[in-house]
Order: sequence, then structure tokens, then C-alpha cells
Amino acid sequence: MLESLIRAALKQRLVLAVVAVCLVVFGLNAARKLSVDAFPDVTNVQVQIATEARGRSPEEVERFVTVPLEMAMTGLPGLEEMRSLNKPGLSLITLVFTDATDVYFARQLVMERLIEVGGRMPQGVTPTLGPLSTGLGEVYQFTLERPDDGDKVLSVEELTQRRIAQDWVVRPLLRGIPGVAEINSQGGYAKQYQALVNPDRMRHYRVTLQDVYQALARNNANSGGGVLPHYAEQYLIRGVGLVKDLDDIRSIVLKEQDGVPVLVRDVAEVTIGHEVRYGALLKNGVTESVGGIVMMIRAGNAKEVVSRIKERVAEINAKGMLPDGLRIVPYYDRSELVNAALDTVVKVLIEGVVLVIIILFLFLGDVRSSLVVVASLILTPLITFMV
Repeated sequence: MLESLIRAALKQRLVLAVVAVCLVVFGLNAARKLSVDAFPDVTNVQVQIATEARGRSPEEVERFVTVPLEMAMTGLPGLEEMRSLNKPGLSLITLVFTDATDVYFARQLVMERLIEVGGRMPQGVTPTLGPLSTGLGEVYQFTLERPDDGDKVLSVEELTQRRIAQDWVVRPLLRGIPGVAEINSQGGYAKQYQALVNPDRMRHYRVTLQDVYQALARNNANSGGGVLPHYAEQYLIRGVGLVKDLDDIRSIVLKEQDGVPVLVRDVAEVTIGHEVRYGALLKNGVTESVGGIVMMIRAGNAKEVVSRIKERVAEINAKGMLPDGLRIVPYYDRSELVNAALDTVVKVLIEGVVLVIIILFLFLGDVRSSLVVVASLILTPLITFMV
């Protein structure tokens, strides 16, 4: 049978050459669509649940948040392992599914259970799913800098403004890129409007901390009042109550005492501050900076995703989309490592092909026979890309 197959191939050389060319074309097209990365991602199918519970100790987080969530997740189809981590004000649950489980199906199952258990969570606590990424998803890291920054020390106000630009300008611009799962912000100070209450003045006006909290929440919203018809026109009635500046917060009424309103400024100092932070981003080990990490979607093509990110970053910098002359300056780019790995692979393949030609020519004394063997070496991996 093998002999007849070889004879048929020798008789139909043109047909065999056409088939080989077609396989090469389809193989090159399949190779172009391959997911290229520098590291093999062997992460199993995981779904993470992150829950923020401000002000609670790890014991309280485990008792009121983690345990109810773990009980709700038991019995999920394909669930192999469930582990949790409790920190002050934070609960992290990792669900590991079988390799045969589709990650999107697993996330859908977890989301359905989260909806069921949401009513049993403490007030103000909402569990959320982690991004659709893995530990090897960090493909691009950058800082926000001005051309004249150098290594000068940035003030708290400058770091706060740059963090605002990162969270409200850069993050939405980069998150819309296909293949990007999440943008994590680093460094700077997260801006806050703070009401620093004075216990002595609260006791004098007989106001509790709960009264201040509820008054701030109730007086920071707009309300609709319907429509008022007037001949051929209609007027939209609205109650505007959103806080615009610090004076609006200071003027919020807490209670009425002997016909005199007690305002927030009577019992608290209203100022602009920042969240308590747990780390900082240092540039060159000299000064603080603000930046971000771009997370790639699970099983994404790192080379293509980073190429899209670089194109978007170049557009943002060229058009001056960021305030105060800020620019996105990358300091880690996965594509550089991917290109270096691809160059190494291509170099080794070329060296191998040349070595095979030389060895076969020395032993066979025929260049055409050597080229036939080399053609089979090139065609075989291209065919495997199509599978």
C-alpha cells in the first residue's frame, strides 16, 4: 500500500505540488491567528469573588461575608476546590472548576448564586466577580508623567490630581480596547470629601454620628417632580440636591433646635482628604508616581492586545487627551519579550534548516533530496497549526 501511494505521488507531481502550496497557505493563515505569548498560561479554570466590608476585622469578615458565600457556592457543577482569604475589610474567595468547564459558564453559575445570597449580606456589602484574567495577565504597565517631571518630588496635591486623571480618564480610555479585562490603578491618593466630626460639639447639640451620616446621604441626591403642563409647553419639575462643593456639605441641616437649624459645619470640619492607602508607586526609587497595570483577558493573544494598547496610547499622547499635559509612559511591555522569544525561535529554525541541508547534502550528495526533506520539515508544523 505504501509503495502504491509513493508511485501515485510521483505520477501526480503537479497535483501534489498544488496540495502542498494550499496547505502552506492555510497553515500560514492559521499560524497568524495563533495566540502568541512568551509564557505558557497553565492556570486552571478559576472564578474569584471579591467582597469589600469596610471597618470589619478578619473574624467578622469571615463570619458575616465569607461563610454565607461559601455555603451558597457549594454544589456548583464542575466545582473542584474552594478556598478563601480574609483580610481586614476584604474577603477573597477562589473557586476552581474542572478543565472541561467553560470559564464563562462557570462565571454565570457563580453570578446566579451571588444574586441569591445578596439579600443575606450585611448592609452596604456587595460581592463582585474578579476580572476575567489570570496571574500572567499583566501585559502592560505605565506611569503618568509630564515632560518636565524628571525625578522631582511630587506633592500630595499633584499625586491626587494624577490619580483622578488615572481613574476617570485613562482607565475608561484603555478599558475599551478589545482583549483588555481590567485596568488596575497604582500610586497617588484617592480623593475624598471628609467630614471630621467634633465629639464635644456633637454632645453640645445632641447630635449622634448616625444623624450626621444619614443627613449626608439624604442631602446628596436629585429628585423628580413630574411634568407641569402649560398650554402648548411642558415644564420638567426637578429637585436639585447634589453636592457640588465643600460649602454645600457644610450647609446641610442636621436638625432644628429652638427654631435654629444645626448645620454640618456646626459639628464637623469639612475638608478634602484622601483614603488611607496601603502602598505607593515609586519611580526610579526616587519619587512617587501614579500609574496603572493593564490586565489581558484570559487566553488572549498578548502580542495583538499589546499592539492595540500601544496604538491607543500613542493616540492619547498625540492628541493630548490627558489634563495638565500628562502623558502615558510605559515601563513594562510584554510584546518586547514576545518578539524576543519569536526572534529566537525563528533563528533556531533557520539554523536547523541550514544544518539539515548541509548534512543531507554531505551524505546523499543531492541538493534536490535535501530540499524535499526540508520542505517536509516546514510543511509539517504548518499543518499542525491548522488542527
